[in-house]
Amino acid sequence: MNTPLNTPRDASVDVPDGAAVAEISNLRVEIDGRPLVDGVDLRLLPGRVTALVGASGSGKTTTGLALLGEHPPGARVSGEVRVPGGGPVGYVPQHPAAVLNPARRVGALLYDIARERVRDLPRAARRTEARARVLCALADAQLPQGQALLRRYPHQLSGGQQQRVVLAQALLLGARVVVADEPTTGQDALTKSRIVEELTAVAAQGIAVLLLSHDLDVVRALADEVLVMKEGRVVESGPTERVWLTPRHEWTRELLSRQPQFSGGEEPGGAPTGAPVLHLQDLTARHHRTQVLHIRQLALHAGECLAVVGRSGSGKTTLARCLAGLHRNHDGRVTLDGSSALPRSLRDRDRGQLAAVQYVFQDARAAFDEYRPVVEQVARTAVRLRGAEAPAATAEALAVLAELGLTEEQAHRLPGRLSGGELQRAALARALLARPRVLICDEITSGLDTVTRRALLDVLAGLRRERGELAVVLITHDLDTASLADRIAVLDAGEMVEQGTAARVLSAPSHPFTRRLLAATTR
Repeated sequence: MNTPLNTPRDASVDVPDGAAVAEISNLRVEIDGRPLVDGVDLRLLPGRVTALVGASGSGKTTTGLALLGEHPPGARVSGEVRVPGGGPVGYVPQHPAAVLNPARRVGALLYDIARERVRDLPRAARRTEARARVLCALADAQLPQGQALLRRYPHQLSGGQQQRVVLAQALLLGARVVVADEPTTGQDALTKSRIVEELTAVAAQGIAVLLLSHDLDVVRALADEVLVMKEGRVVESGPTERVWLTPRHEWTRELLSRQPQFSGGEEPGGAPTGAPVLHLQDLTARHHRTQVLHIRQLALHAGECLAVVGRSGSGKTTLARCLAGLHRNHDGRVTLDGSSALPRSLRDRDRGQLAAVQYVFQDARAAFDEYRPVVEQVARTAVRLRGAEAPAATAEALAVLAELGLTEEQAHRLPGRLSGGELQRAALARALLARPRVLICDEITSGLDTVTRRALLDVLAGLRRERGELAVVLITHDLDTASLADRIAVLDAGEMVEQGTAARVLSAPSHPFTRRLLAATTR
């Protein structure tokens, strides 16, 4: 099989007008006889954005990584991948920090690439030209003030800045093709708009962009062509507007029909009564010595769902981790049931306190031990926090997993053999086996396709109906998801700038920042 070279080489070979800069023909990737991708054809044209959409596990990332010559370990691969000119293919991953060397400054990472590209110039000109190329790449990646970032390490950058640095690396290498893998996952509406602008600017330079995304709003705003994947096959393709307006395949219609529609919130029910199940007073959290969060007061009542929204870096996850005892560097008081003060650190909480407040992480895959069956890890919660016997805990784990839509066969699999949506359900089941009073869900729908996301939200709604006293804190960047809550708290730069019923906040926001978020969402 022919694969592109993913090494720094001169990619200045001209491509004839109308010719593809990358092409995949009849790609099949299988593991143990099970196809991950089956018969995929793909042509990427200069200056055009092509999107691959579909459910988790449909083969999008496997197809995208094939352009880099990368495949899952142990995979059998057939078909052909061609990149005329043999230039490098840029890759911007969902988690850019994973491909940036944490021990090297941003400038060192970029100058290494630039010096390699100008080594044929006279020595006196190399340094000046390398610097010019680095600053140009940073500007093209929408980092016009990039010079100020050159002395920073990757961990000192925001996720969006890390993403743009990785993009600058690809541009420095002379990439004619950039694969953007879920670039908007976990981002607020304002940040998504900027990412769309970045990738539009990249395409305007004549670079082909392959967008792998679950975010159908971003796909519609950015892509020229869409390929819809299901179970490893392309079931429909065509110009974006045609696919949106007149989808031909049943699966495409289901994806589009299950896309959340921003509603502005429903009419509120009665105000919560009685003592709050969780209450915080004068909470100030820090990272090292830097204050990142300050909230004077916030209450959560039994049976209530509170959505916490705001931009990336606004303090949403820090708030959630303080409540759960995962961020100990904070002052203030968090009380359970109006009287019992919760220790700052998880290590200092007793079993009853640990069980009462349970946390479901955004990255469910990272939260599971990859070498132990899922059912064992779910059952372990009941054993550890409630003192249940192992056989009874296993039976309860299987029952709750089944209630959330996982079969017994799936429950006995290793985590790596479940999709993202299935693992999120397993993570919910693990938390529920503690029989919590408060369930904290941190961006649990990020990175999921519309069908899986809606199914997971339906599961949460069902849990609230069946377990009427269960209180839920829903950390989310997505105002469509937030509209399902009873109340919304809006964070900006570590401060709570607004809170109220979902209906009021989403239909008549009082703070300028909330209005900006709403405008970006409905744009």
